Amino acid sequence: MISDEALMLDFQCGSHPAFEQLFARYRGPIYGFFRRRLQGDQRAEDLTQETFVAVIRASARYEPRALVRTYLYSIAMNLLAAERRKQFRDPPPGELAPEPVTNHAPDGALWIREALERLDDSEREILMLREYEQLSYAEIAELMKLPVNTVRSRLFRSRMALKGHLEPEQKSAEATATKGVAQSVKLTRAEGEAI
Repeated sequence: MISDEALMLDFQCGSHPAFEQLFARYRGPIYGFFRRRLQGDQRAEDLTQETFVAVIRASARYEPRALVRTYLYSIAMNLLAAERRKQFRDPPPGELAPEPVTNHAPDGALWIREALERLDDSEREILMLREYEQLSYAEIAELMKLPVNTVRSRLFRSRMALKGHLEPEQKSAEATATKGVAQSVKLTRAEGEAI
């Protein structure tokens, strides 16, 4: 299999099949990156397309100093930051942002989403880059312009904060389950005594 960097250099020399391979490899992950951070599939799709348009426009300036994957995610992060600034500046008139559809998600996924929403933006972003995008510490450090050890410590703090937000939910669910079992035991005892 040809490396991403070799494909990017081939594309830089004019190979359209090389770009098509890069697009096929990274369209899904980049779309997922936007989808997890924005409301609405259409906007995530638009920004995915904009990411690859930016790659096409900047192909002549590309230098293989970093992994292509890191290069793509840095473009995506810049587009995401611009999108958030635009949404903050121009909210829809008289309209609240729609809530994500979560009807089909199991309780565990809902708890994790809610806990992620409670994290600070920087904590959430570094955690999502590592866990969802599967970027290495070095790639995250390059994207966020931080030393690798800072990434490690922030990731640790983010995981601890997430765990802190999840534990009350888990304890609540366990307490509810325990209460249900205790009530059924009481009913069984009461039924036994009545006989």
